[in-house]
Amino acid sequence: MFSGFPASFPTHAKPDDDIIPLEGTRYFTAWDFPWEAVLGLLVVGGLYLWGVQRLRKRGDKWPLSRTVSFIVLGLGSIAVATFSFLGVYDTVLFWAHMIQHMLFSMIAPVFLVFGAPATLALRALPKKPRDVFLKVLHSRFAKVLLFPPLATALMVIYPFGLYMTGLYEITLRNDLAHDLLHLFLITMGCLFFFPLLGVDPVPIKMPYPIRILLFFITMPFHAFLGVTIMGSSRLIAEEWYLAFERSWGLSPMKDQEWAGALMWATGDLTMFAAMITIFVQWVKDSNREAKRVDRALDREDARRARAETLGYDDTQRQSRKEDR
Repeated sequence: MFSGFPASFPTHAKPDDDIIPLEGTRYFTAWDFPWEAVLGLLVVGGLYLWGVQRLRKRGDKWPLSRTVSFIVLGLGSIAVATFSFLGVYDTVLFWAHMIQHMLFSMIAPVFLVFGAPATLALRALPKKPRDVFLKVLHSRFAKVLLFPPLATALMVIYPFGLYMTGLYEITLRNDLAHDLLHLFLITMGCLFFFPLLGVDPVPIKMPYPIRILLFFITMPFHAFLGVTIMGSSRLIAEEWYLAFERSWGLSPMKDQEWAGALMWATGDLTMFAAMITIFVQWVKDSNREAKRVDRALDREDARRARAETLGYDDTQRQSRKEDR
């Protein structure tokens, strides 16, 4: 850890702290567990597992893959970003912060969404809380907040506002702003992926081609910002990073180049994977719809065949009566 500053949350390194270099085994041993962050993850994970257990008690099934996605991969990604060396050195190394940024905004939200927490809540909650949750989910506020084009616009704009202005340096200097940034990144990622991946019920369901288009629109902006950060001749938060006077690790300029490359690569890979997922969902839904239409047509053909058979039998009986 760092000597000279408190162990209570938030534990953010500052230039006047005695910082242990991030070298060798330090990548694996530099873990810190601020109790507020631990408590928050335990509460969220506990509520999810409570819902799963409630379903099992009444004989309903819940896919194990969804539980693993939410608890292990989703909350696990947040835990790694918060407690590992990424969280310990996130104000010291720009590239460590950038990995943390992408875990919070791109990786963890995808797995949280695939955990289908809203569906679980609707199935597990008692009637009154479920009715309240449904009203919130279909409220005008939720429709605006989860409107995919708006979420996409915010997803495109906020990184530029964060890194191309002095806002990022404020989050480095102010502990509260730093922690609020982490919460914002997670929230922003969930608001973006929640309606587009379409695992849970959403107020406004967009057609698959529009969802793919929104992902496609987002990709070049993240790539452009990543390349811009890589190629910049001026350090972002220059005064802050130079004040550490590090003699270990990457130089501040090389550190920034790595950060830009990580944003570019991770953003594009995540968006591309999400587009493939949406395309697979589209194909599956189309196949299900085709099968549904086929079954409806088969039922209609069977009904007509029965009607024709009954009509033929009636004609035969009438003919026999006339012959008599």
